[in-house]
Amino acid sequence: MPALVAGIHVFLAVKKVWMAGTSPAMTTEGLVTLDPRVNAYRPDLAASHLRGQVEAAQFVDGVDYEVVEPIADLRRTPLPDAALDTQALYGERVTIYETTDEGWAWGQLAIDGYVGWFAANALAKPGLTPTHTVIVPRTLAFPAADIKQPPLAAPPMGAALTVSTQDERFAVTANGWHIPAMHVAPLGSAYGDFVSVAEMFLGTPYLWGGKSTLGIDCSGLVQIALQAAGRMCPRDSDMQEASLGAPIALNNLRRGDLLFWPGHVAIACASDAIVHANAHHMMVAREPVEQALTRIMKAGSELRAVKRPS
Repeated sequence: MPALVAGIHVFLAVKKVWMAGTSPAMTTEGLVTLDPRVNAYRPDLAASHLRGQVEAAQFVDGVDYEVVEPIADLRRTPLPDAALDTQALYGERVTIYETTDEGWAWGQLAIDGYVGWFAANALAKPGLTPTHTVIVPRTLAFPAADIKQPPLAAPPMGAALTVSTQDERFAVTANGWHIPAMHVAPLGSAYGDFVSVAEMFLGTPYLWGGKSTLGIDCSGLVQIALQAAGRMCPRDSDMQEASLGAPIALNNLRRGDLLFWPGHVAIACASDAIVHANAHHMMVAREPVEQALTRIMKAGSELRAVKRPS
């Protein structure tokens, strides 16, 4: 496993770019059009901190919650078959602005600002402050220090845990989960090479909006990998293109560069190869750069940018 290096590099300036939207525009009333993917507003309801910036019938203060399921789907509308926009992971904080009698909660993720609808039973009032995070693609949570017992849950990479005790074999969480000690690390630890994290997901099924080994999409792979390396990263590929790194020429490609097409992003794992979650292979796959460029161009899309994250 790649060596872990201490420290989370928080780029607040980058976060402001995608929270405001990639191309804010001025309305006739003088209000800035904010990206609704990462700003909590609708015609009928908006977060109180957006008063004066957006139009809404009602402005409300949010209530803090945390995700208590290994994975919580964030959907575009409050319906079980609605489009899956992204997923929240165990222990993530969410600000909720509305709950419905039908069991839905509308809110905003703290980690990347994404807004949408959660199943309310996937959330609870915040517990103890997380201390550790899962650093492998997926781990198992056992009810006791015995791997022969049926596991209680399977937290994914990036899940935030509160560890109360730890020995050589297990990290024991505040809720009694026993997780293999080598599968977690203190918050603030980070992989030195985010590409190696992405490569852990090779073979993972492609899932639009997914962020785990059960299914992941192209920008979700980039986000999970960069976050595991201690870097802030927005959720969608257009936000990533707008905010991550500086443009470079394709002939200068090296490991760790990002290649952007309209609606798609890939990670260079070598000067001549990429790793990406894609709907052609329907999984995370390694592919020669020239092959990918030709294949995607035949499908009607040309490479738009190559960027080197700082």
